[in-house]
Amino acid sequence: MATVISNERLADGVYHLRIEGNYGGEMGQFYMLRAWGAYPLLSRPLSIHQVNDNGIEFLYHVVGEGTEILAKLGSGDTLTLEGPFGTGFPQVEGRIALVGGGIGIAPLYHCASELPGCDIYLGFSREAFRTEAFRQLGAELTVDVGGLILDSVDFAQYDHVFVCGPHPMLKAAQLKAIAAETAGSTAQVYLSLENRMACGIGACLVCSVSCHDGQRKACTDGPVFLSQEVIFHG
Repeated sequence: MATVISNERLADGVYHLRIEGNYGGEMGQFYMLRAWGAYPLLSRPLSIHQVNDNGIEFLYHVVGEGTEILAKLGSGDTLTLEGPFGTGFPQVEGRIALVGGGIGIAPLYHCASELPGCDIYLGFSREAFRTEAFRQLGAELTVDVGGLILDSVDFAQYDHVFVCGPHPMLKAAQLKAIAAETAGSTAQVYLSLENRMACGIGACLVCSVSCHDGQRKACTDGPVFLSQEVIFHG
């Protein structure tokens, strides 16, 4: 069992959970969290927000019964963590942009910690959160509230672009990557998919992802994929 250090509300339905213990994980990987008994049936997958000497941190949005239970946790409460799971962002060099939308900013803080000097772009529909923490890590920080953060990013200016956000944003990033490549850009664009997951270990196929080489699993093959690998439906 792991012990909660703090569980701070940052915005409407958004929480920053800090857990004590010796945990690790690479950029873009996730843990399965559980703070209840038999129901809800499934644990909740949360991207690693940060790892440090004191423990591990997660940023999450309350969207259902599991995350509602997590939101009620306080200092000293216990929960179960399993992980880290998944294939995350690669260790890269060169000029790097991190682009997050809403709760999709969660895994990018760990990336910013590991990749000093990157440019950071954060977009929010209504209320910004954690921007000052990101500001301390990036070379440049661009924040957009109510607009489209992708409009602020010139993919051609970067060697690598990491993107995490809702499905429409990822699809738009893929189209932007295709346009940039057509214009001569060599940027490698990576997408972190926010697919629903059940087991987290590739046994159940709930998180299936359509790719050009067939169906793959977000929990083991991803959640991070090269933009050109993914087929978006709808």
